[in-house]
Amino acid sequence: MIRETVVTTASAAGAVHIAPIGLIEADEGWIIAPFQPSATSDNLRAVPFAVANYTDDVRIFAGCLTGRREWPCVPARHAPPPRLAAALAHAELEVVSVQEDALRPRFRCRVLHVENHAPFRGFNRAQAAVVEAAILVSRLAMLPREKVEQEIAYLEIAIGKTAGPSEREAWDWLMQAIAAHYAGIARS
Repeated sequence: MIRETVVTTASAAGAVHIAPIGLIEADEGWIIAPFQPSATSDNLRAVPFAVANYTDDVRIFAGCLTGRREWPCVPARHAPPPRLAAALAHAELEVVSVQEDALRPRFRCRVLHVENHAPFRGFNRAQAAVVEAAILVSRLAMLPREKVEQEIAYLEIAIGKTAGPSEREAWDWLMQAIAAHYAGIARS
């Protein structure tokens, strides 16, 4: 099982990095498998802790993929990286082993602490559509344009029917990123 979260890590100098990452369930913990190269991987090697932030603010997912990485954070209880202020809940993780891989090393983590902060009020189809579109944006260089356009056309239905202002803002950021990506390819 993969759970879509926003992961916070910290560099040795204390700089916070925020990134949407699907965590892989593993026994009593989680595996973080960032693509290489990445700040997440570098940070996990320097400071072997992370915070998995469970949030329903999809602007954070979309924002991180479109150059909007400054989201308010507050201190975690047992791990050096902070948690997102907008987290409904969070899990503090400690890296216990690393399985090296040139493309996606796997950082196996144990859970140090879990805490709830706000109620989960249910799913919105537009939120799920934004998360799926964010995943597509993260893979634009790997996927055929036709597949991206087909997926976006389908996801747009949920946006049109169920999105609130936050989901529309996040969607717009992602659509701008897709348009810019393909405009850059056309100019090349």
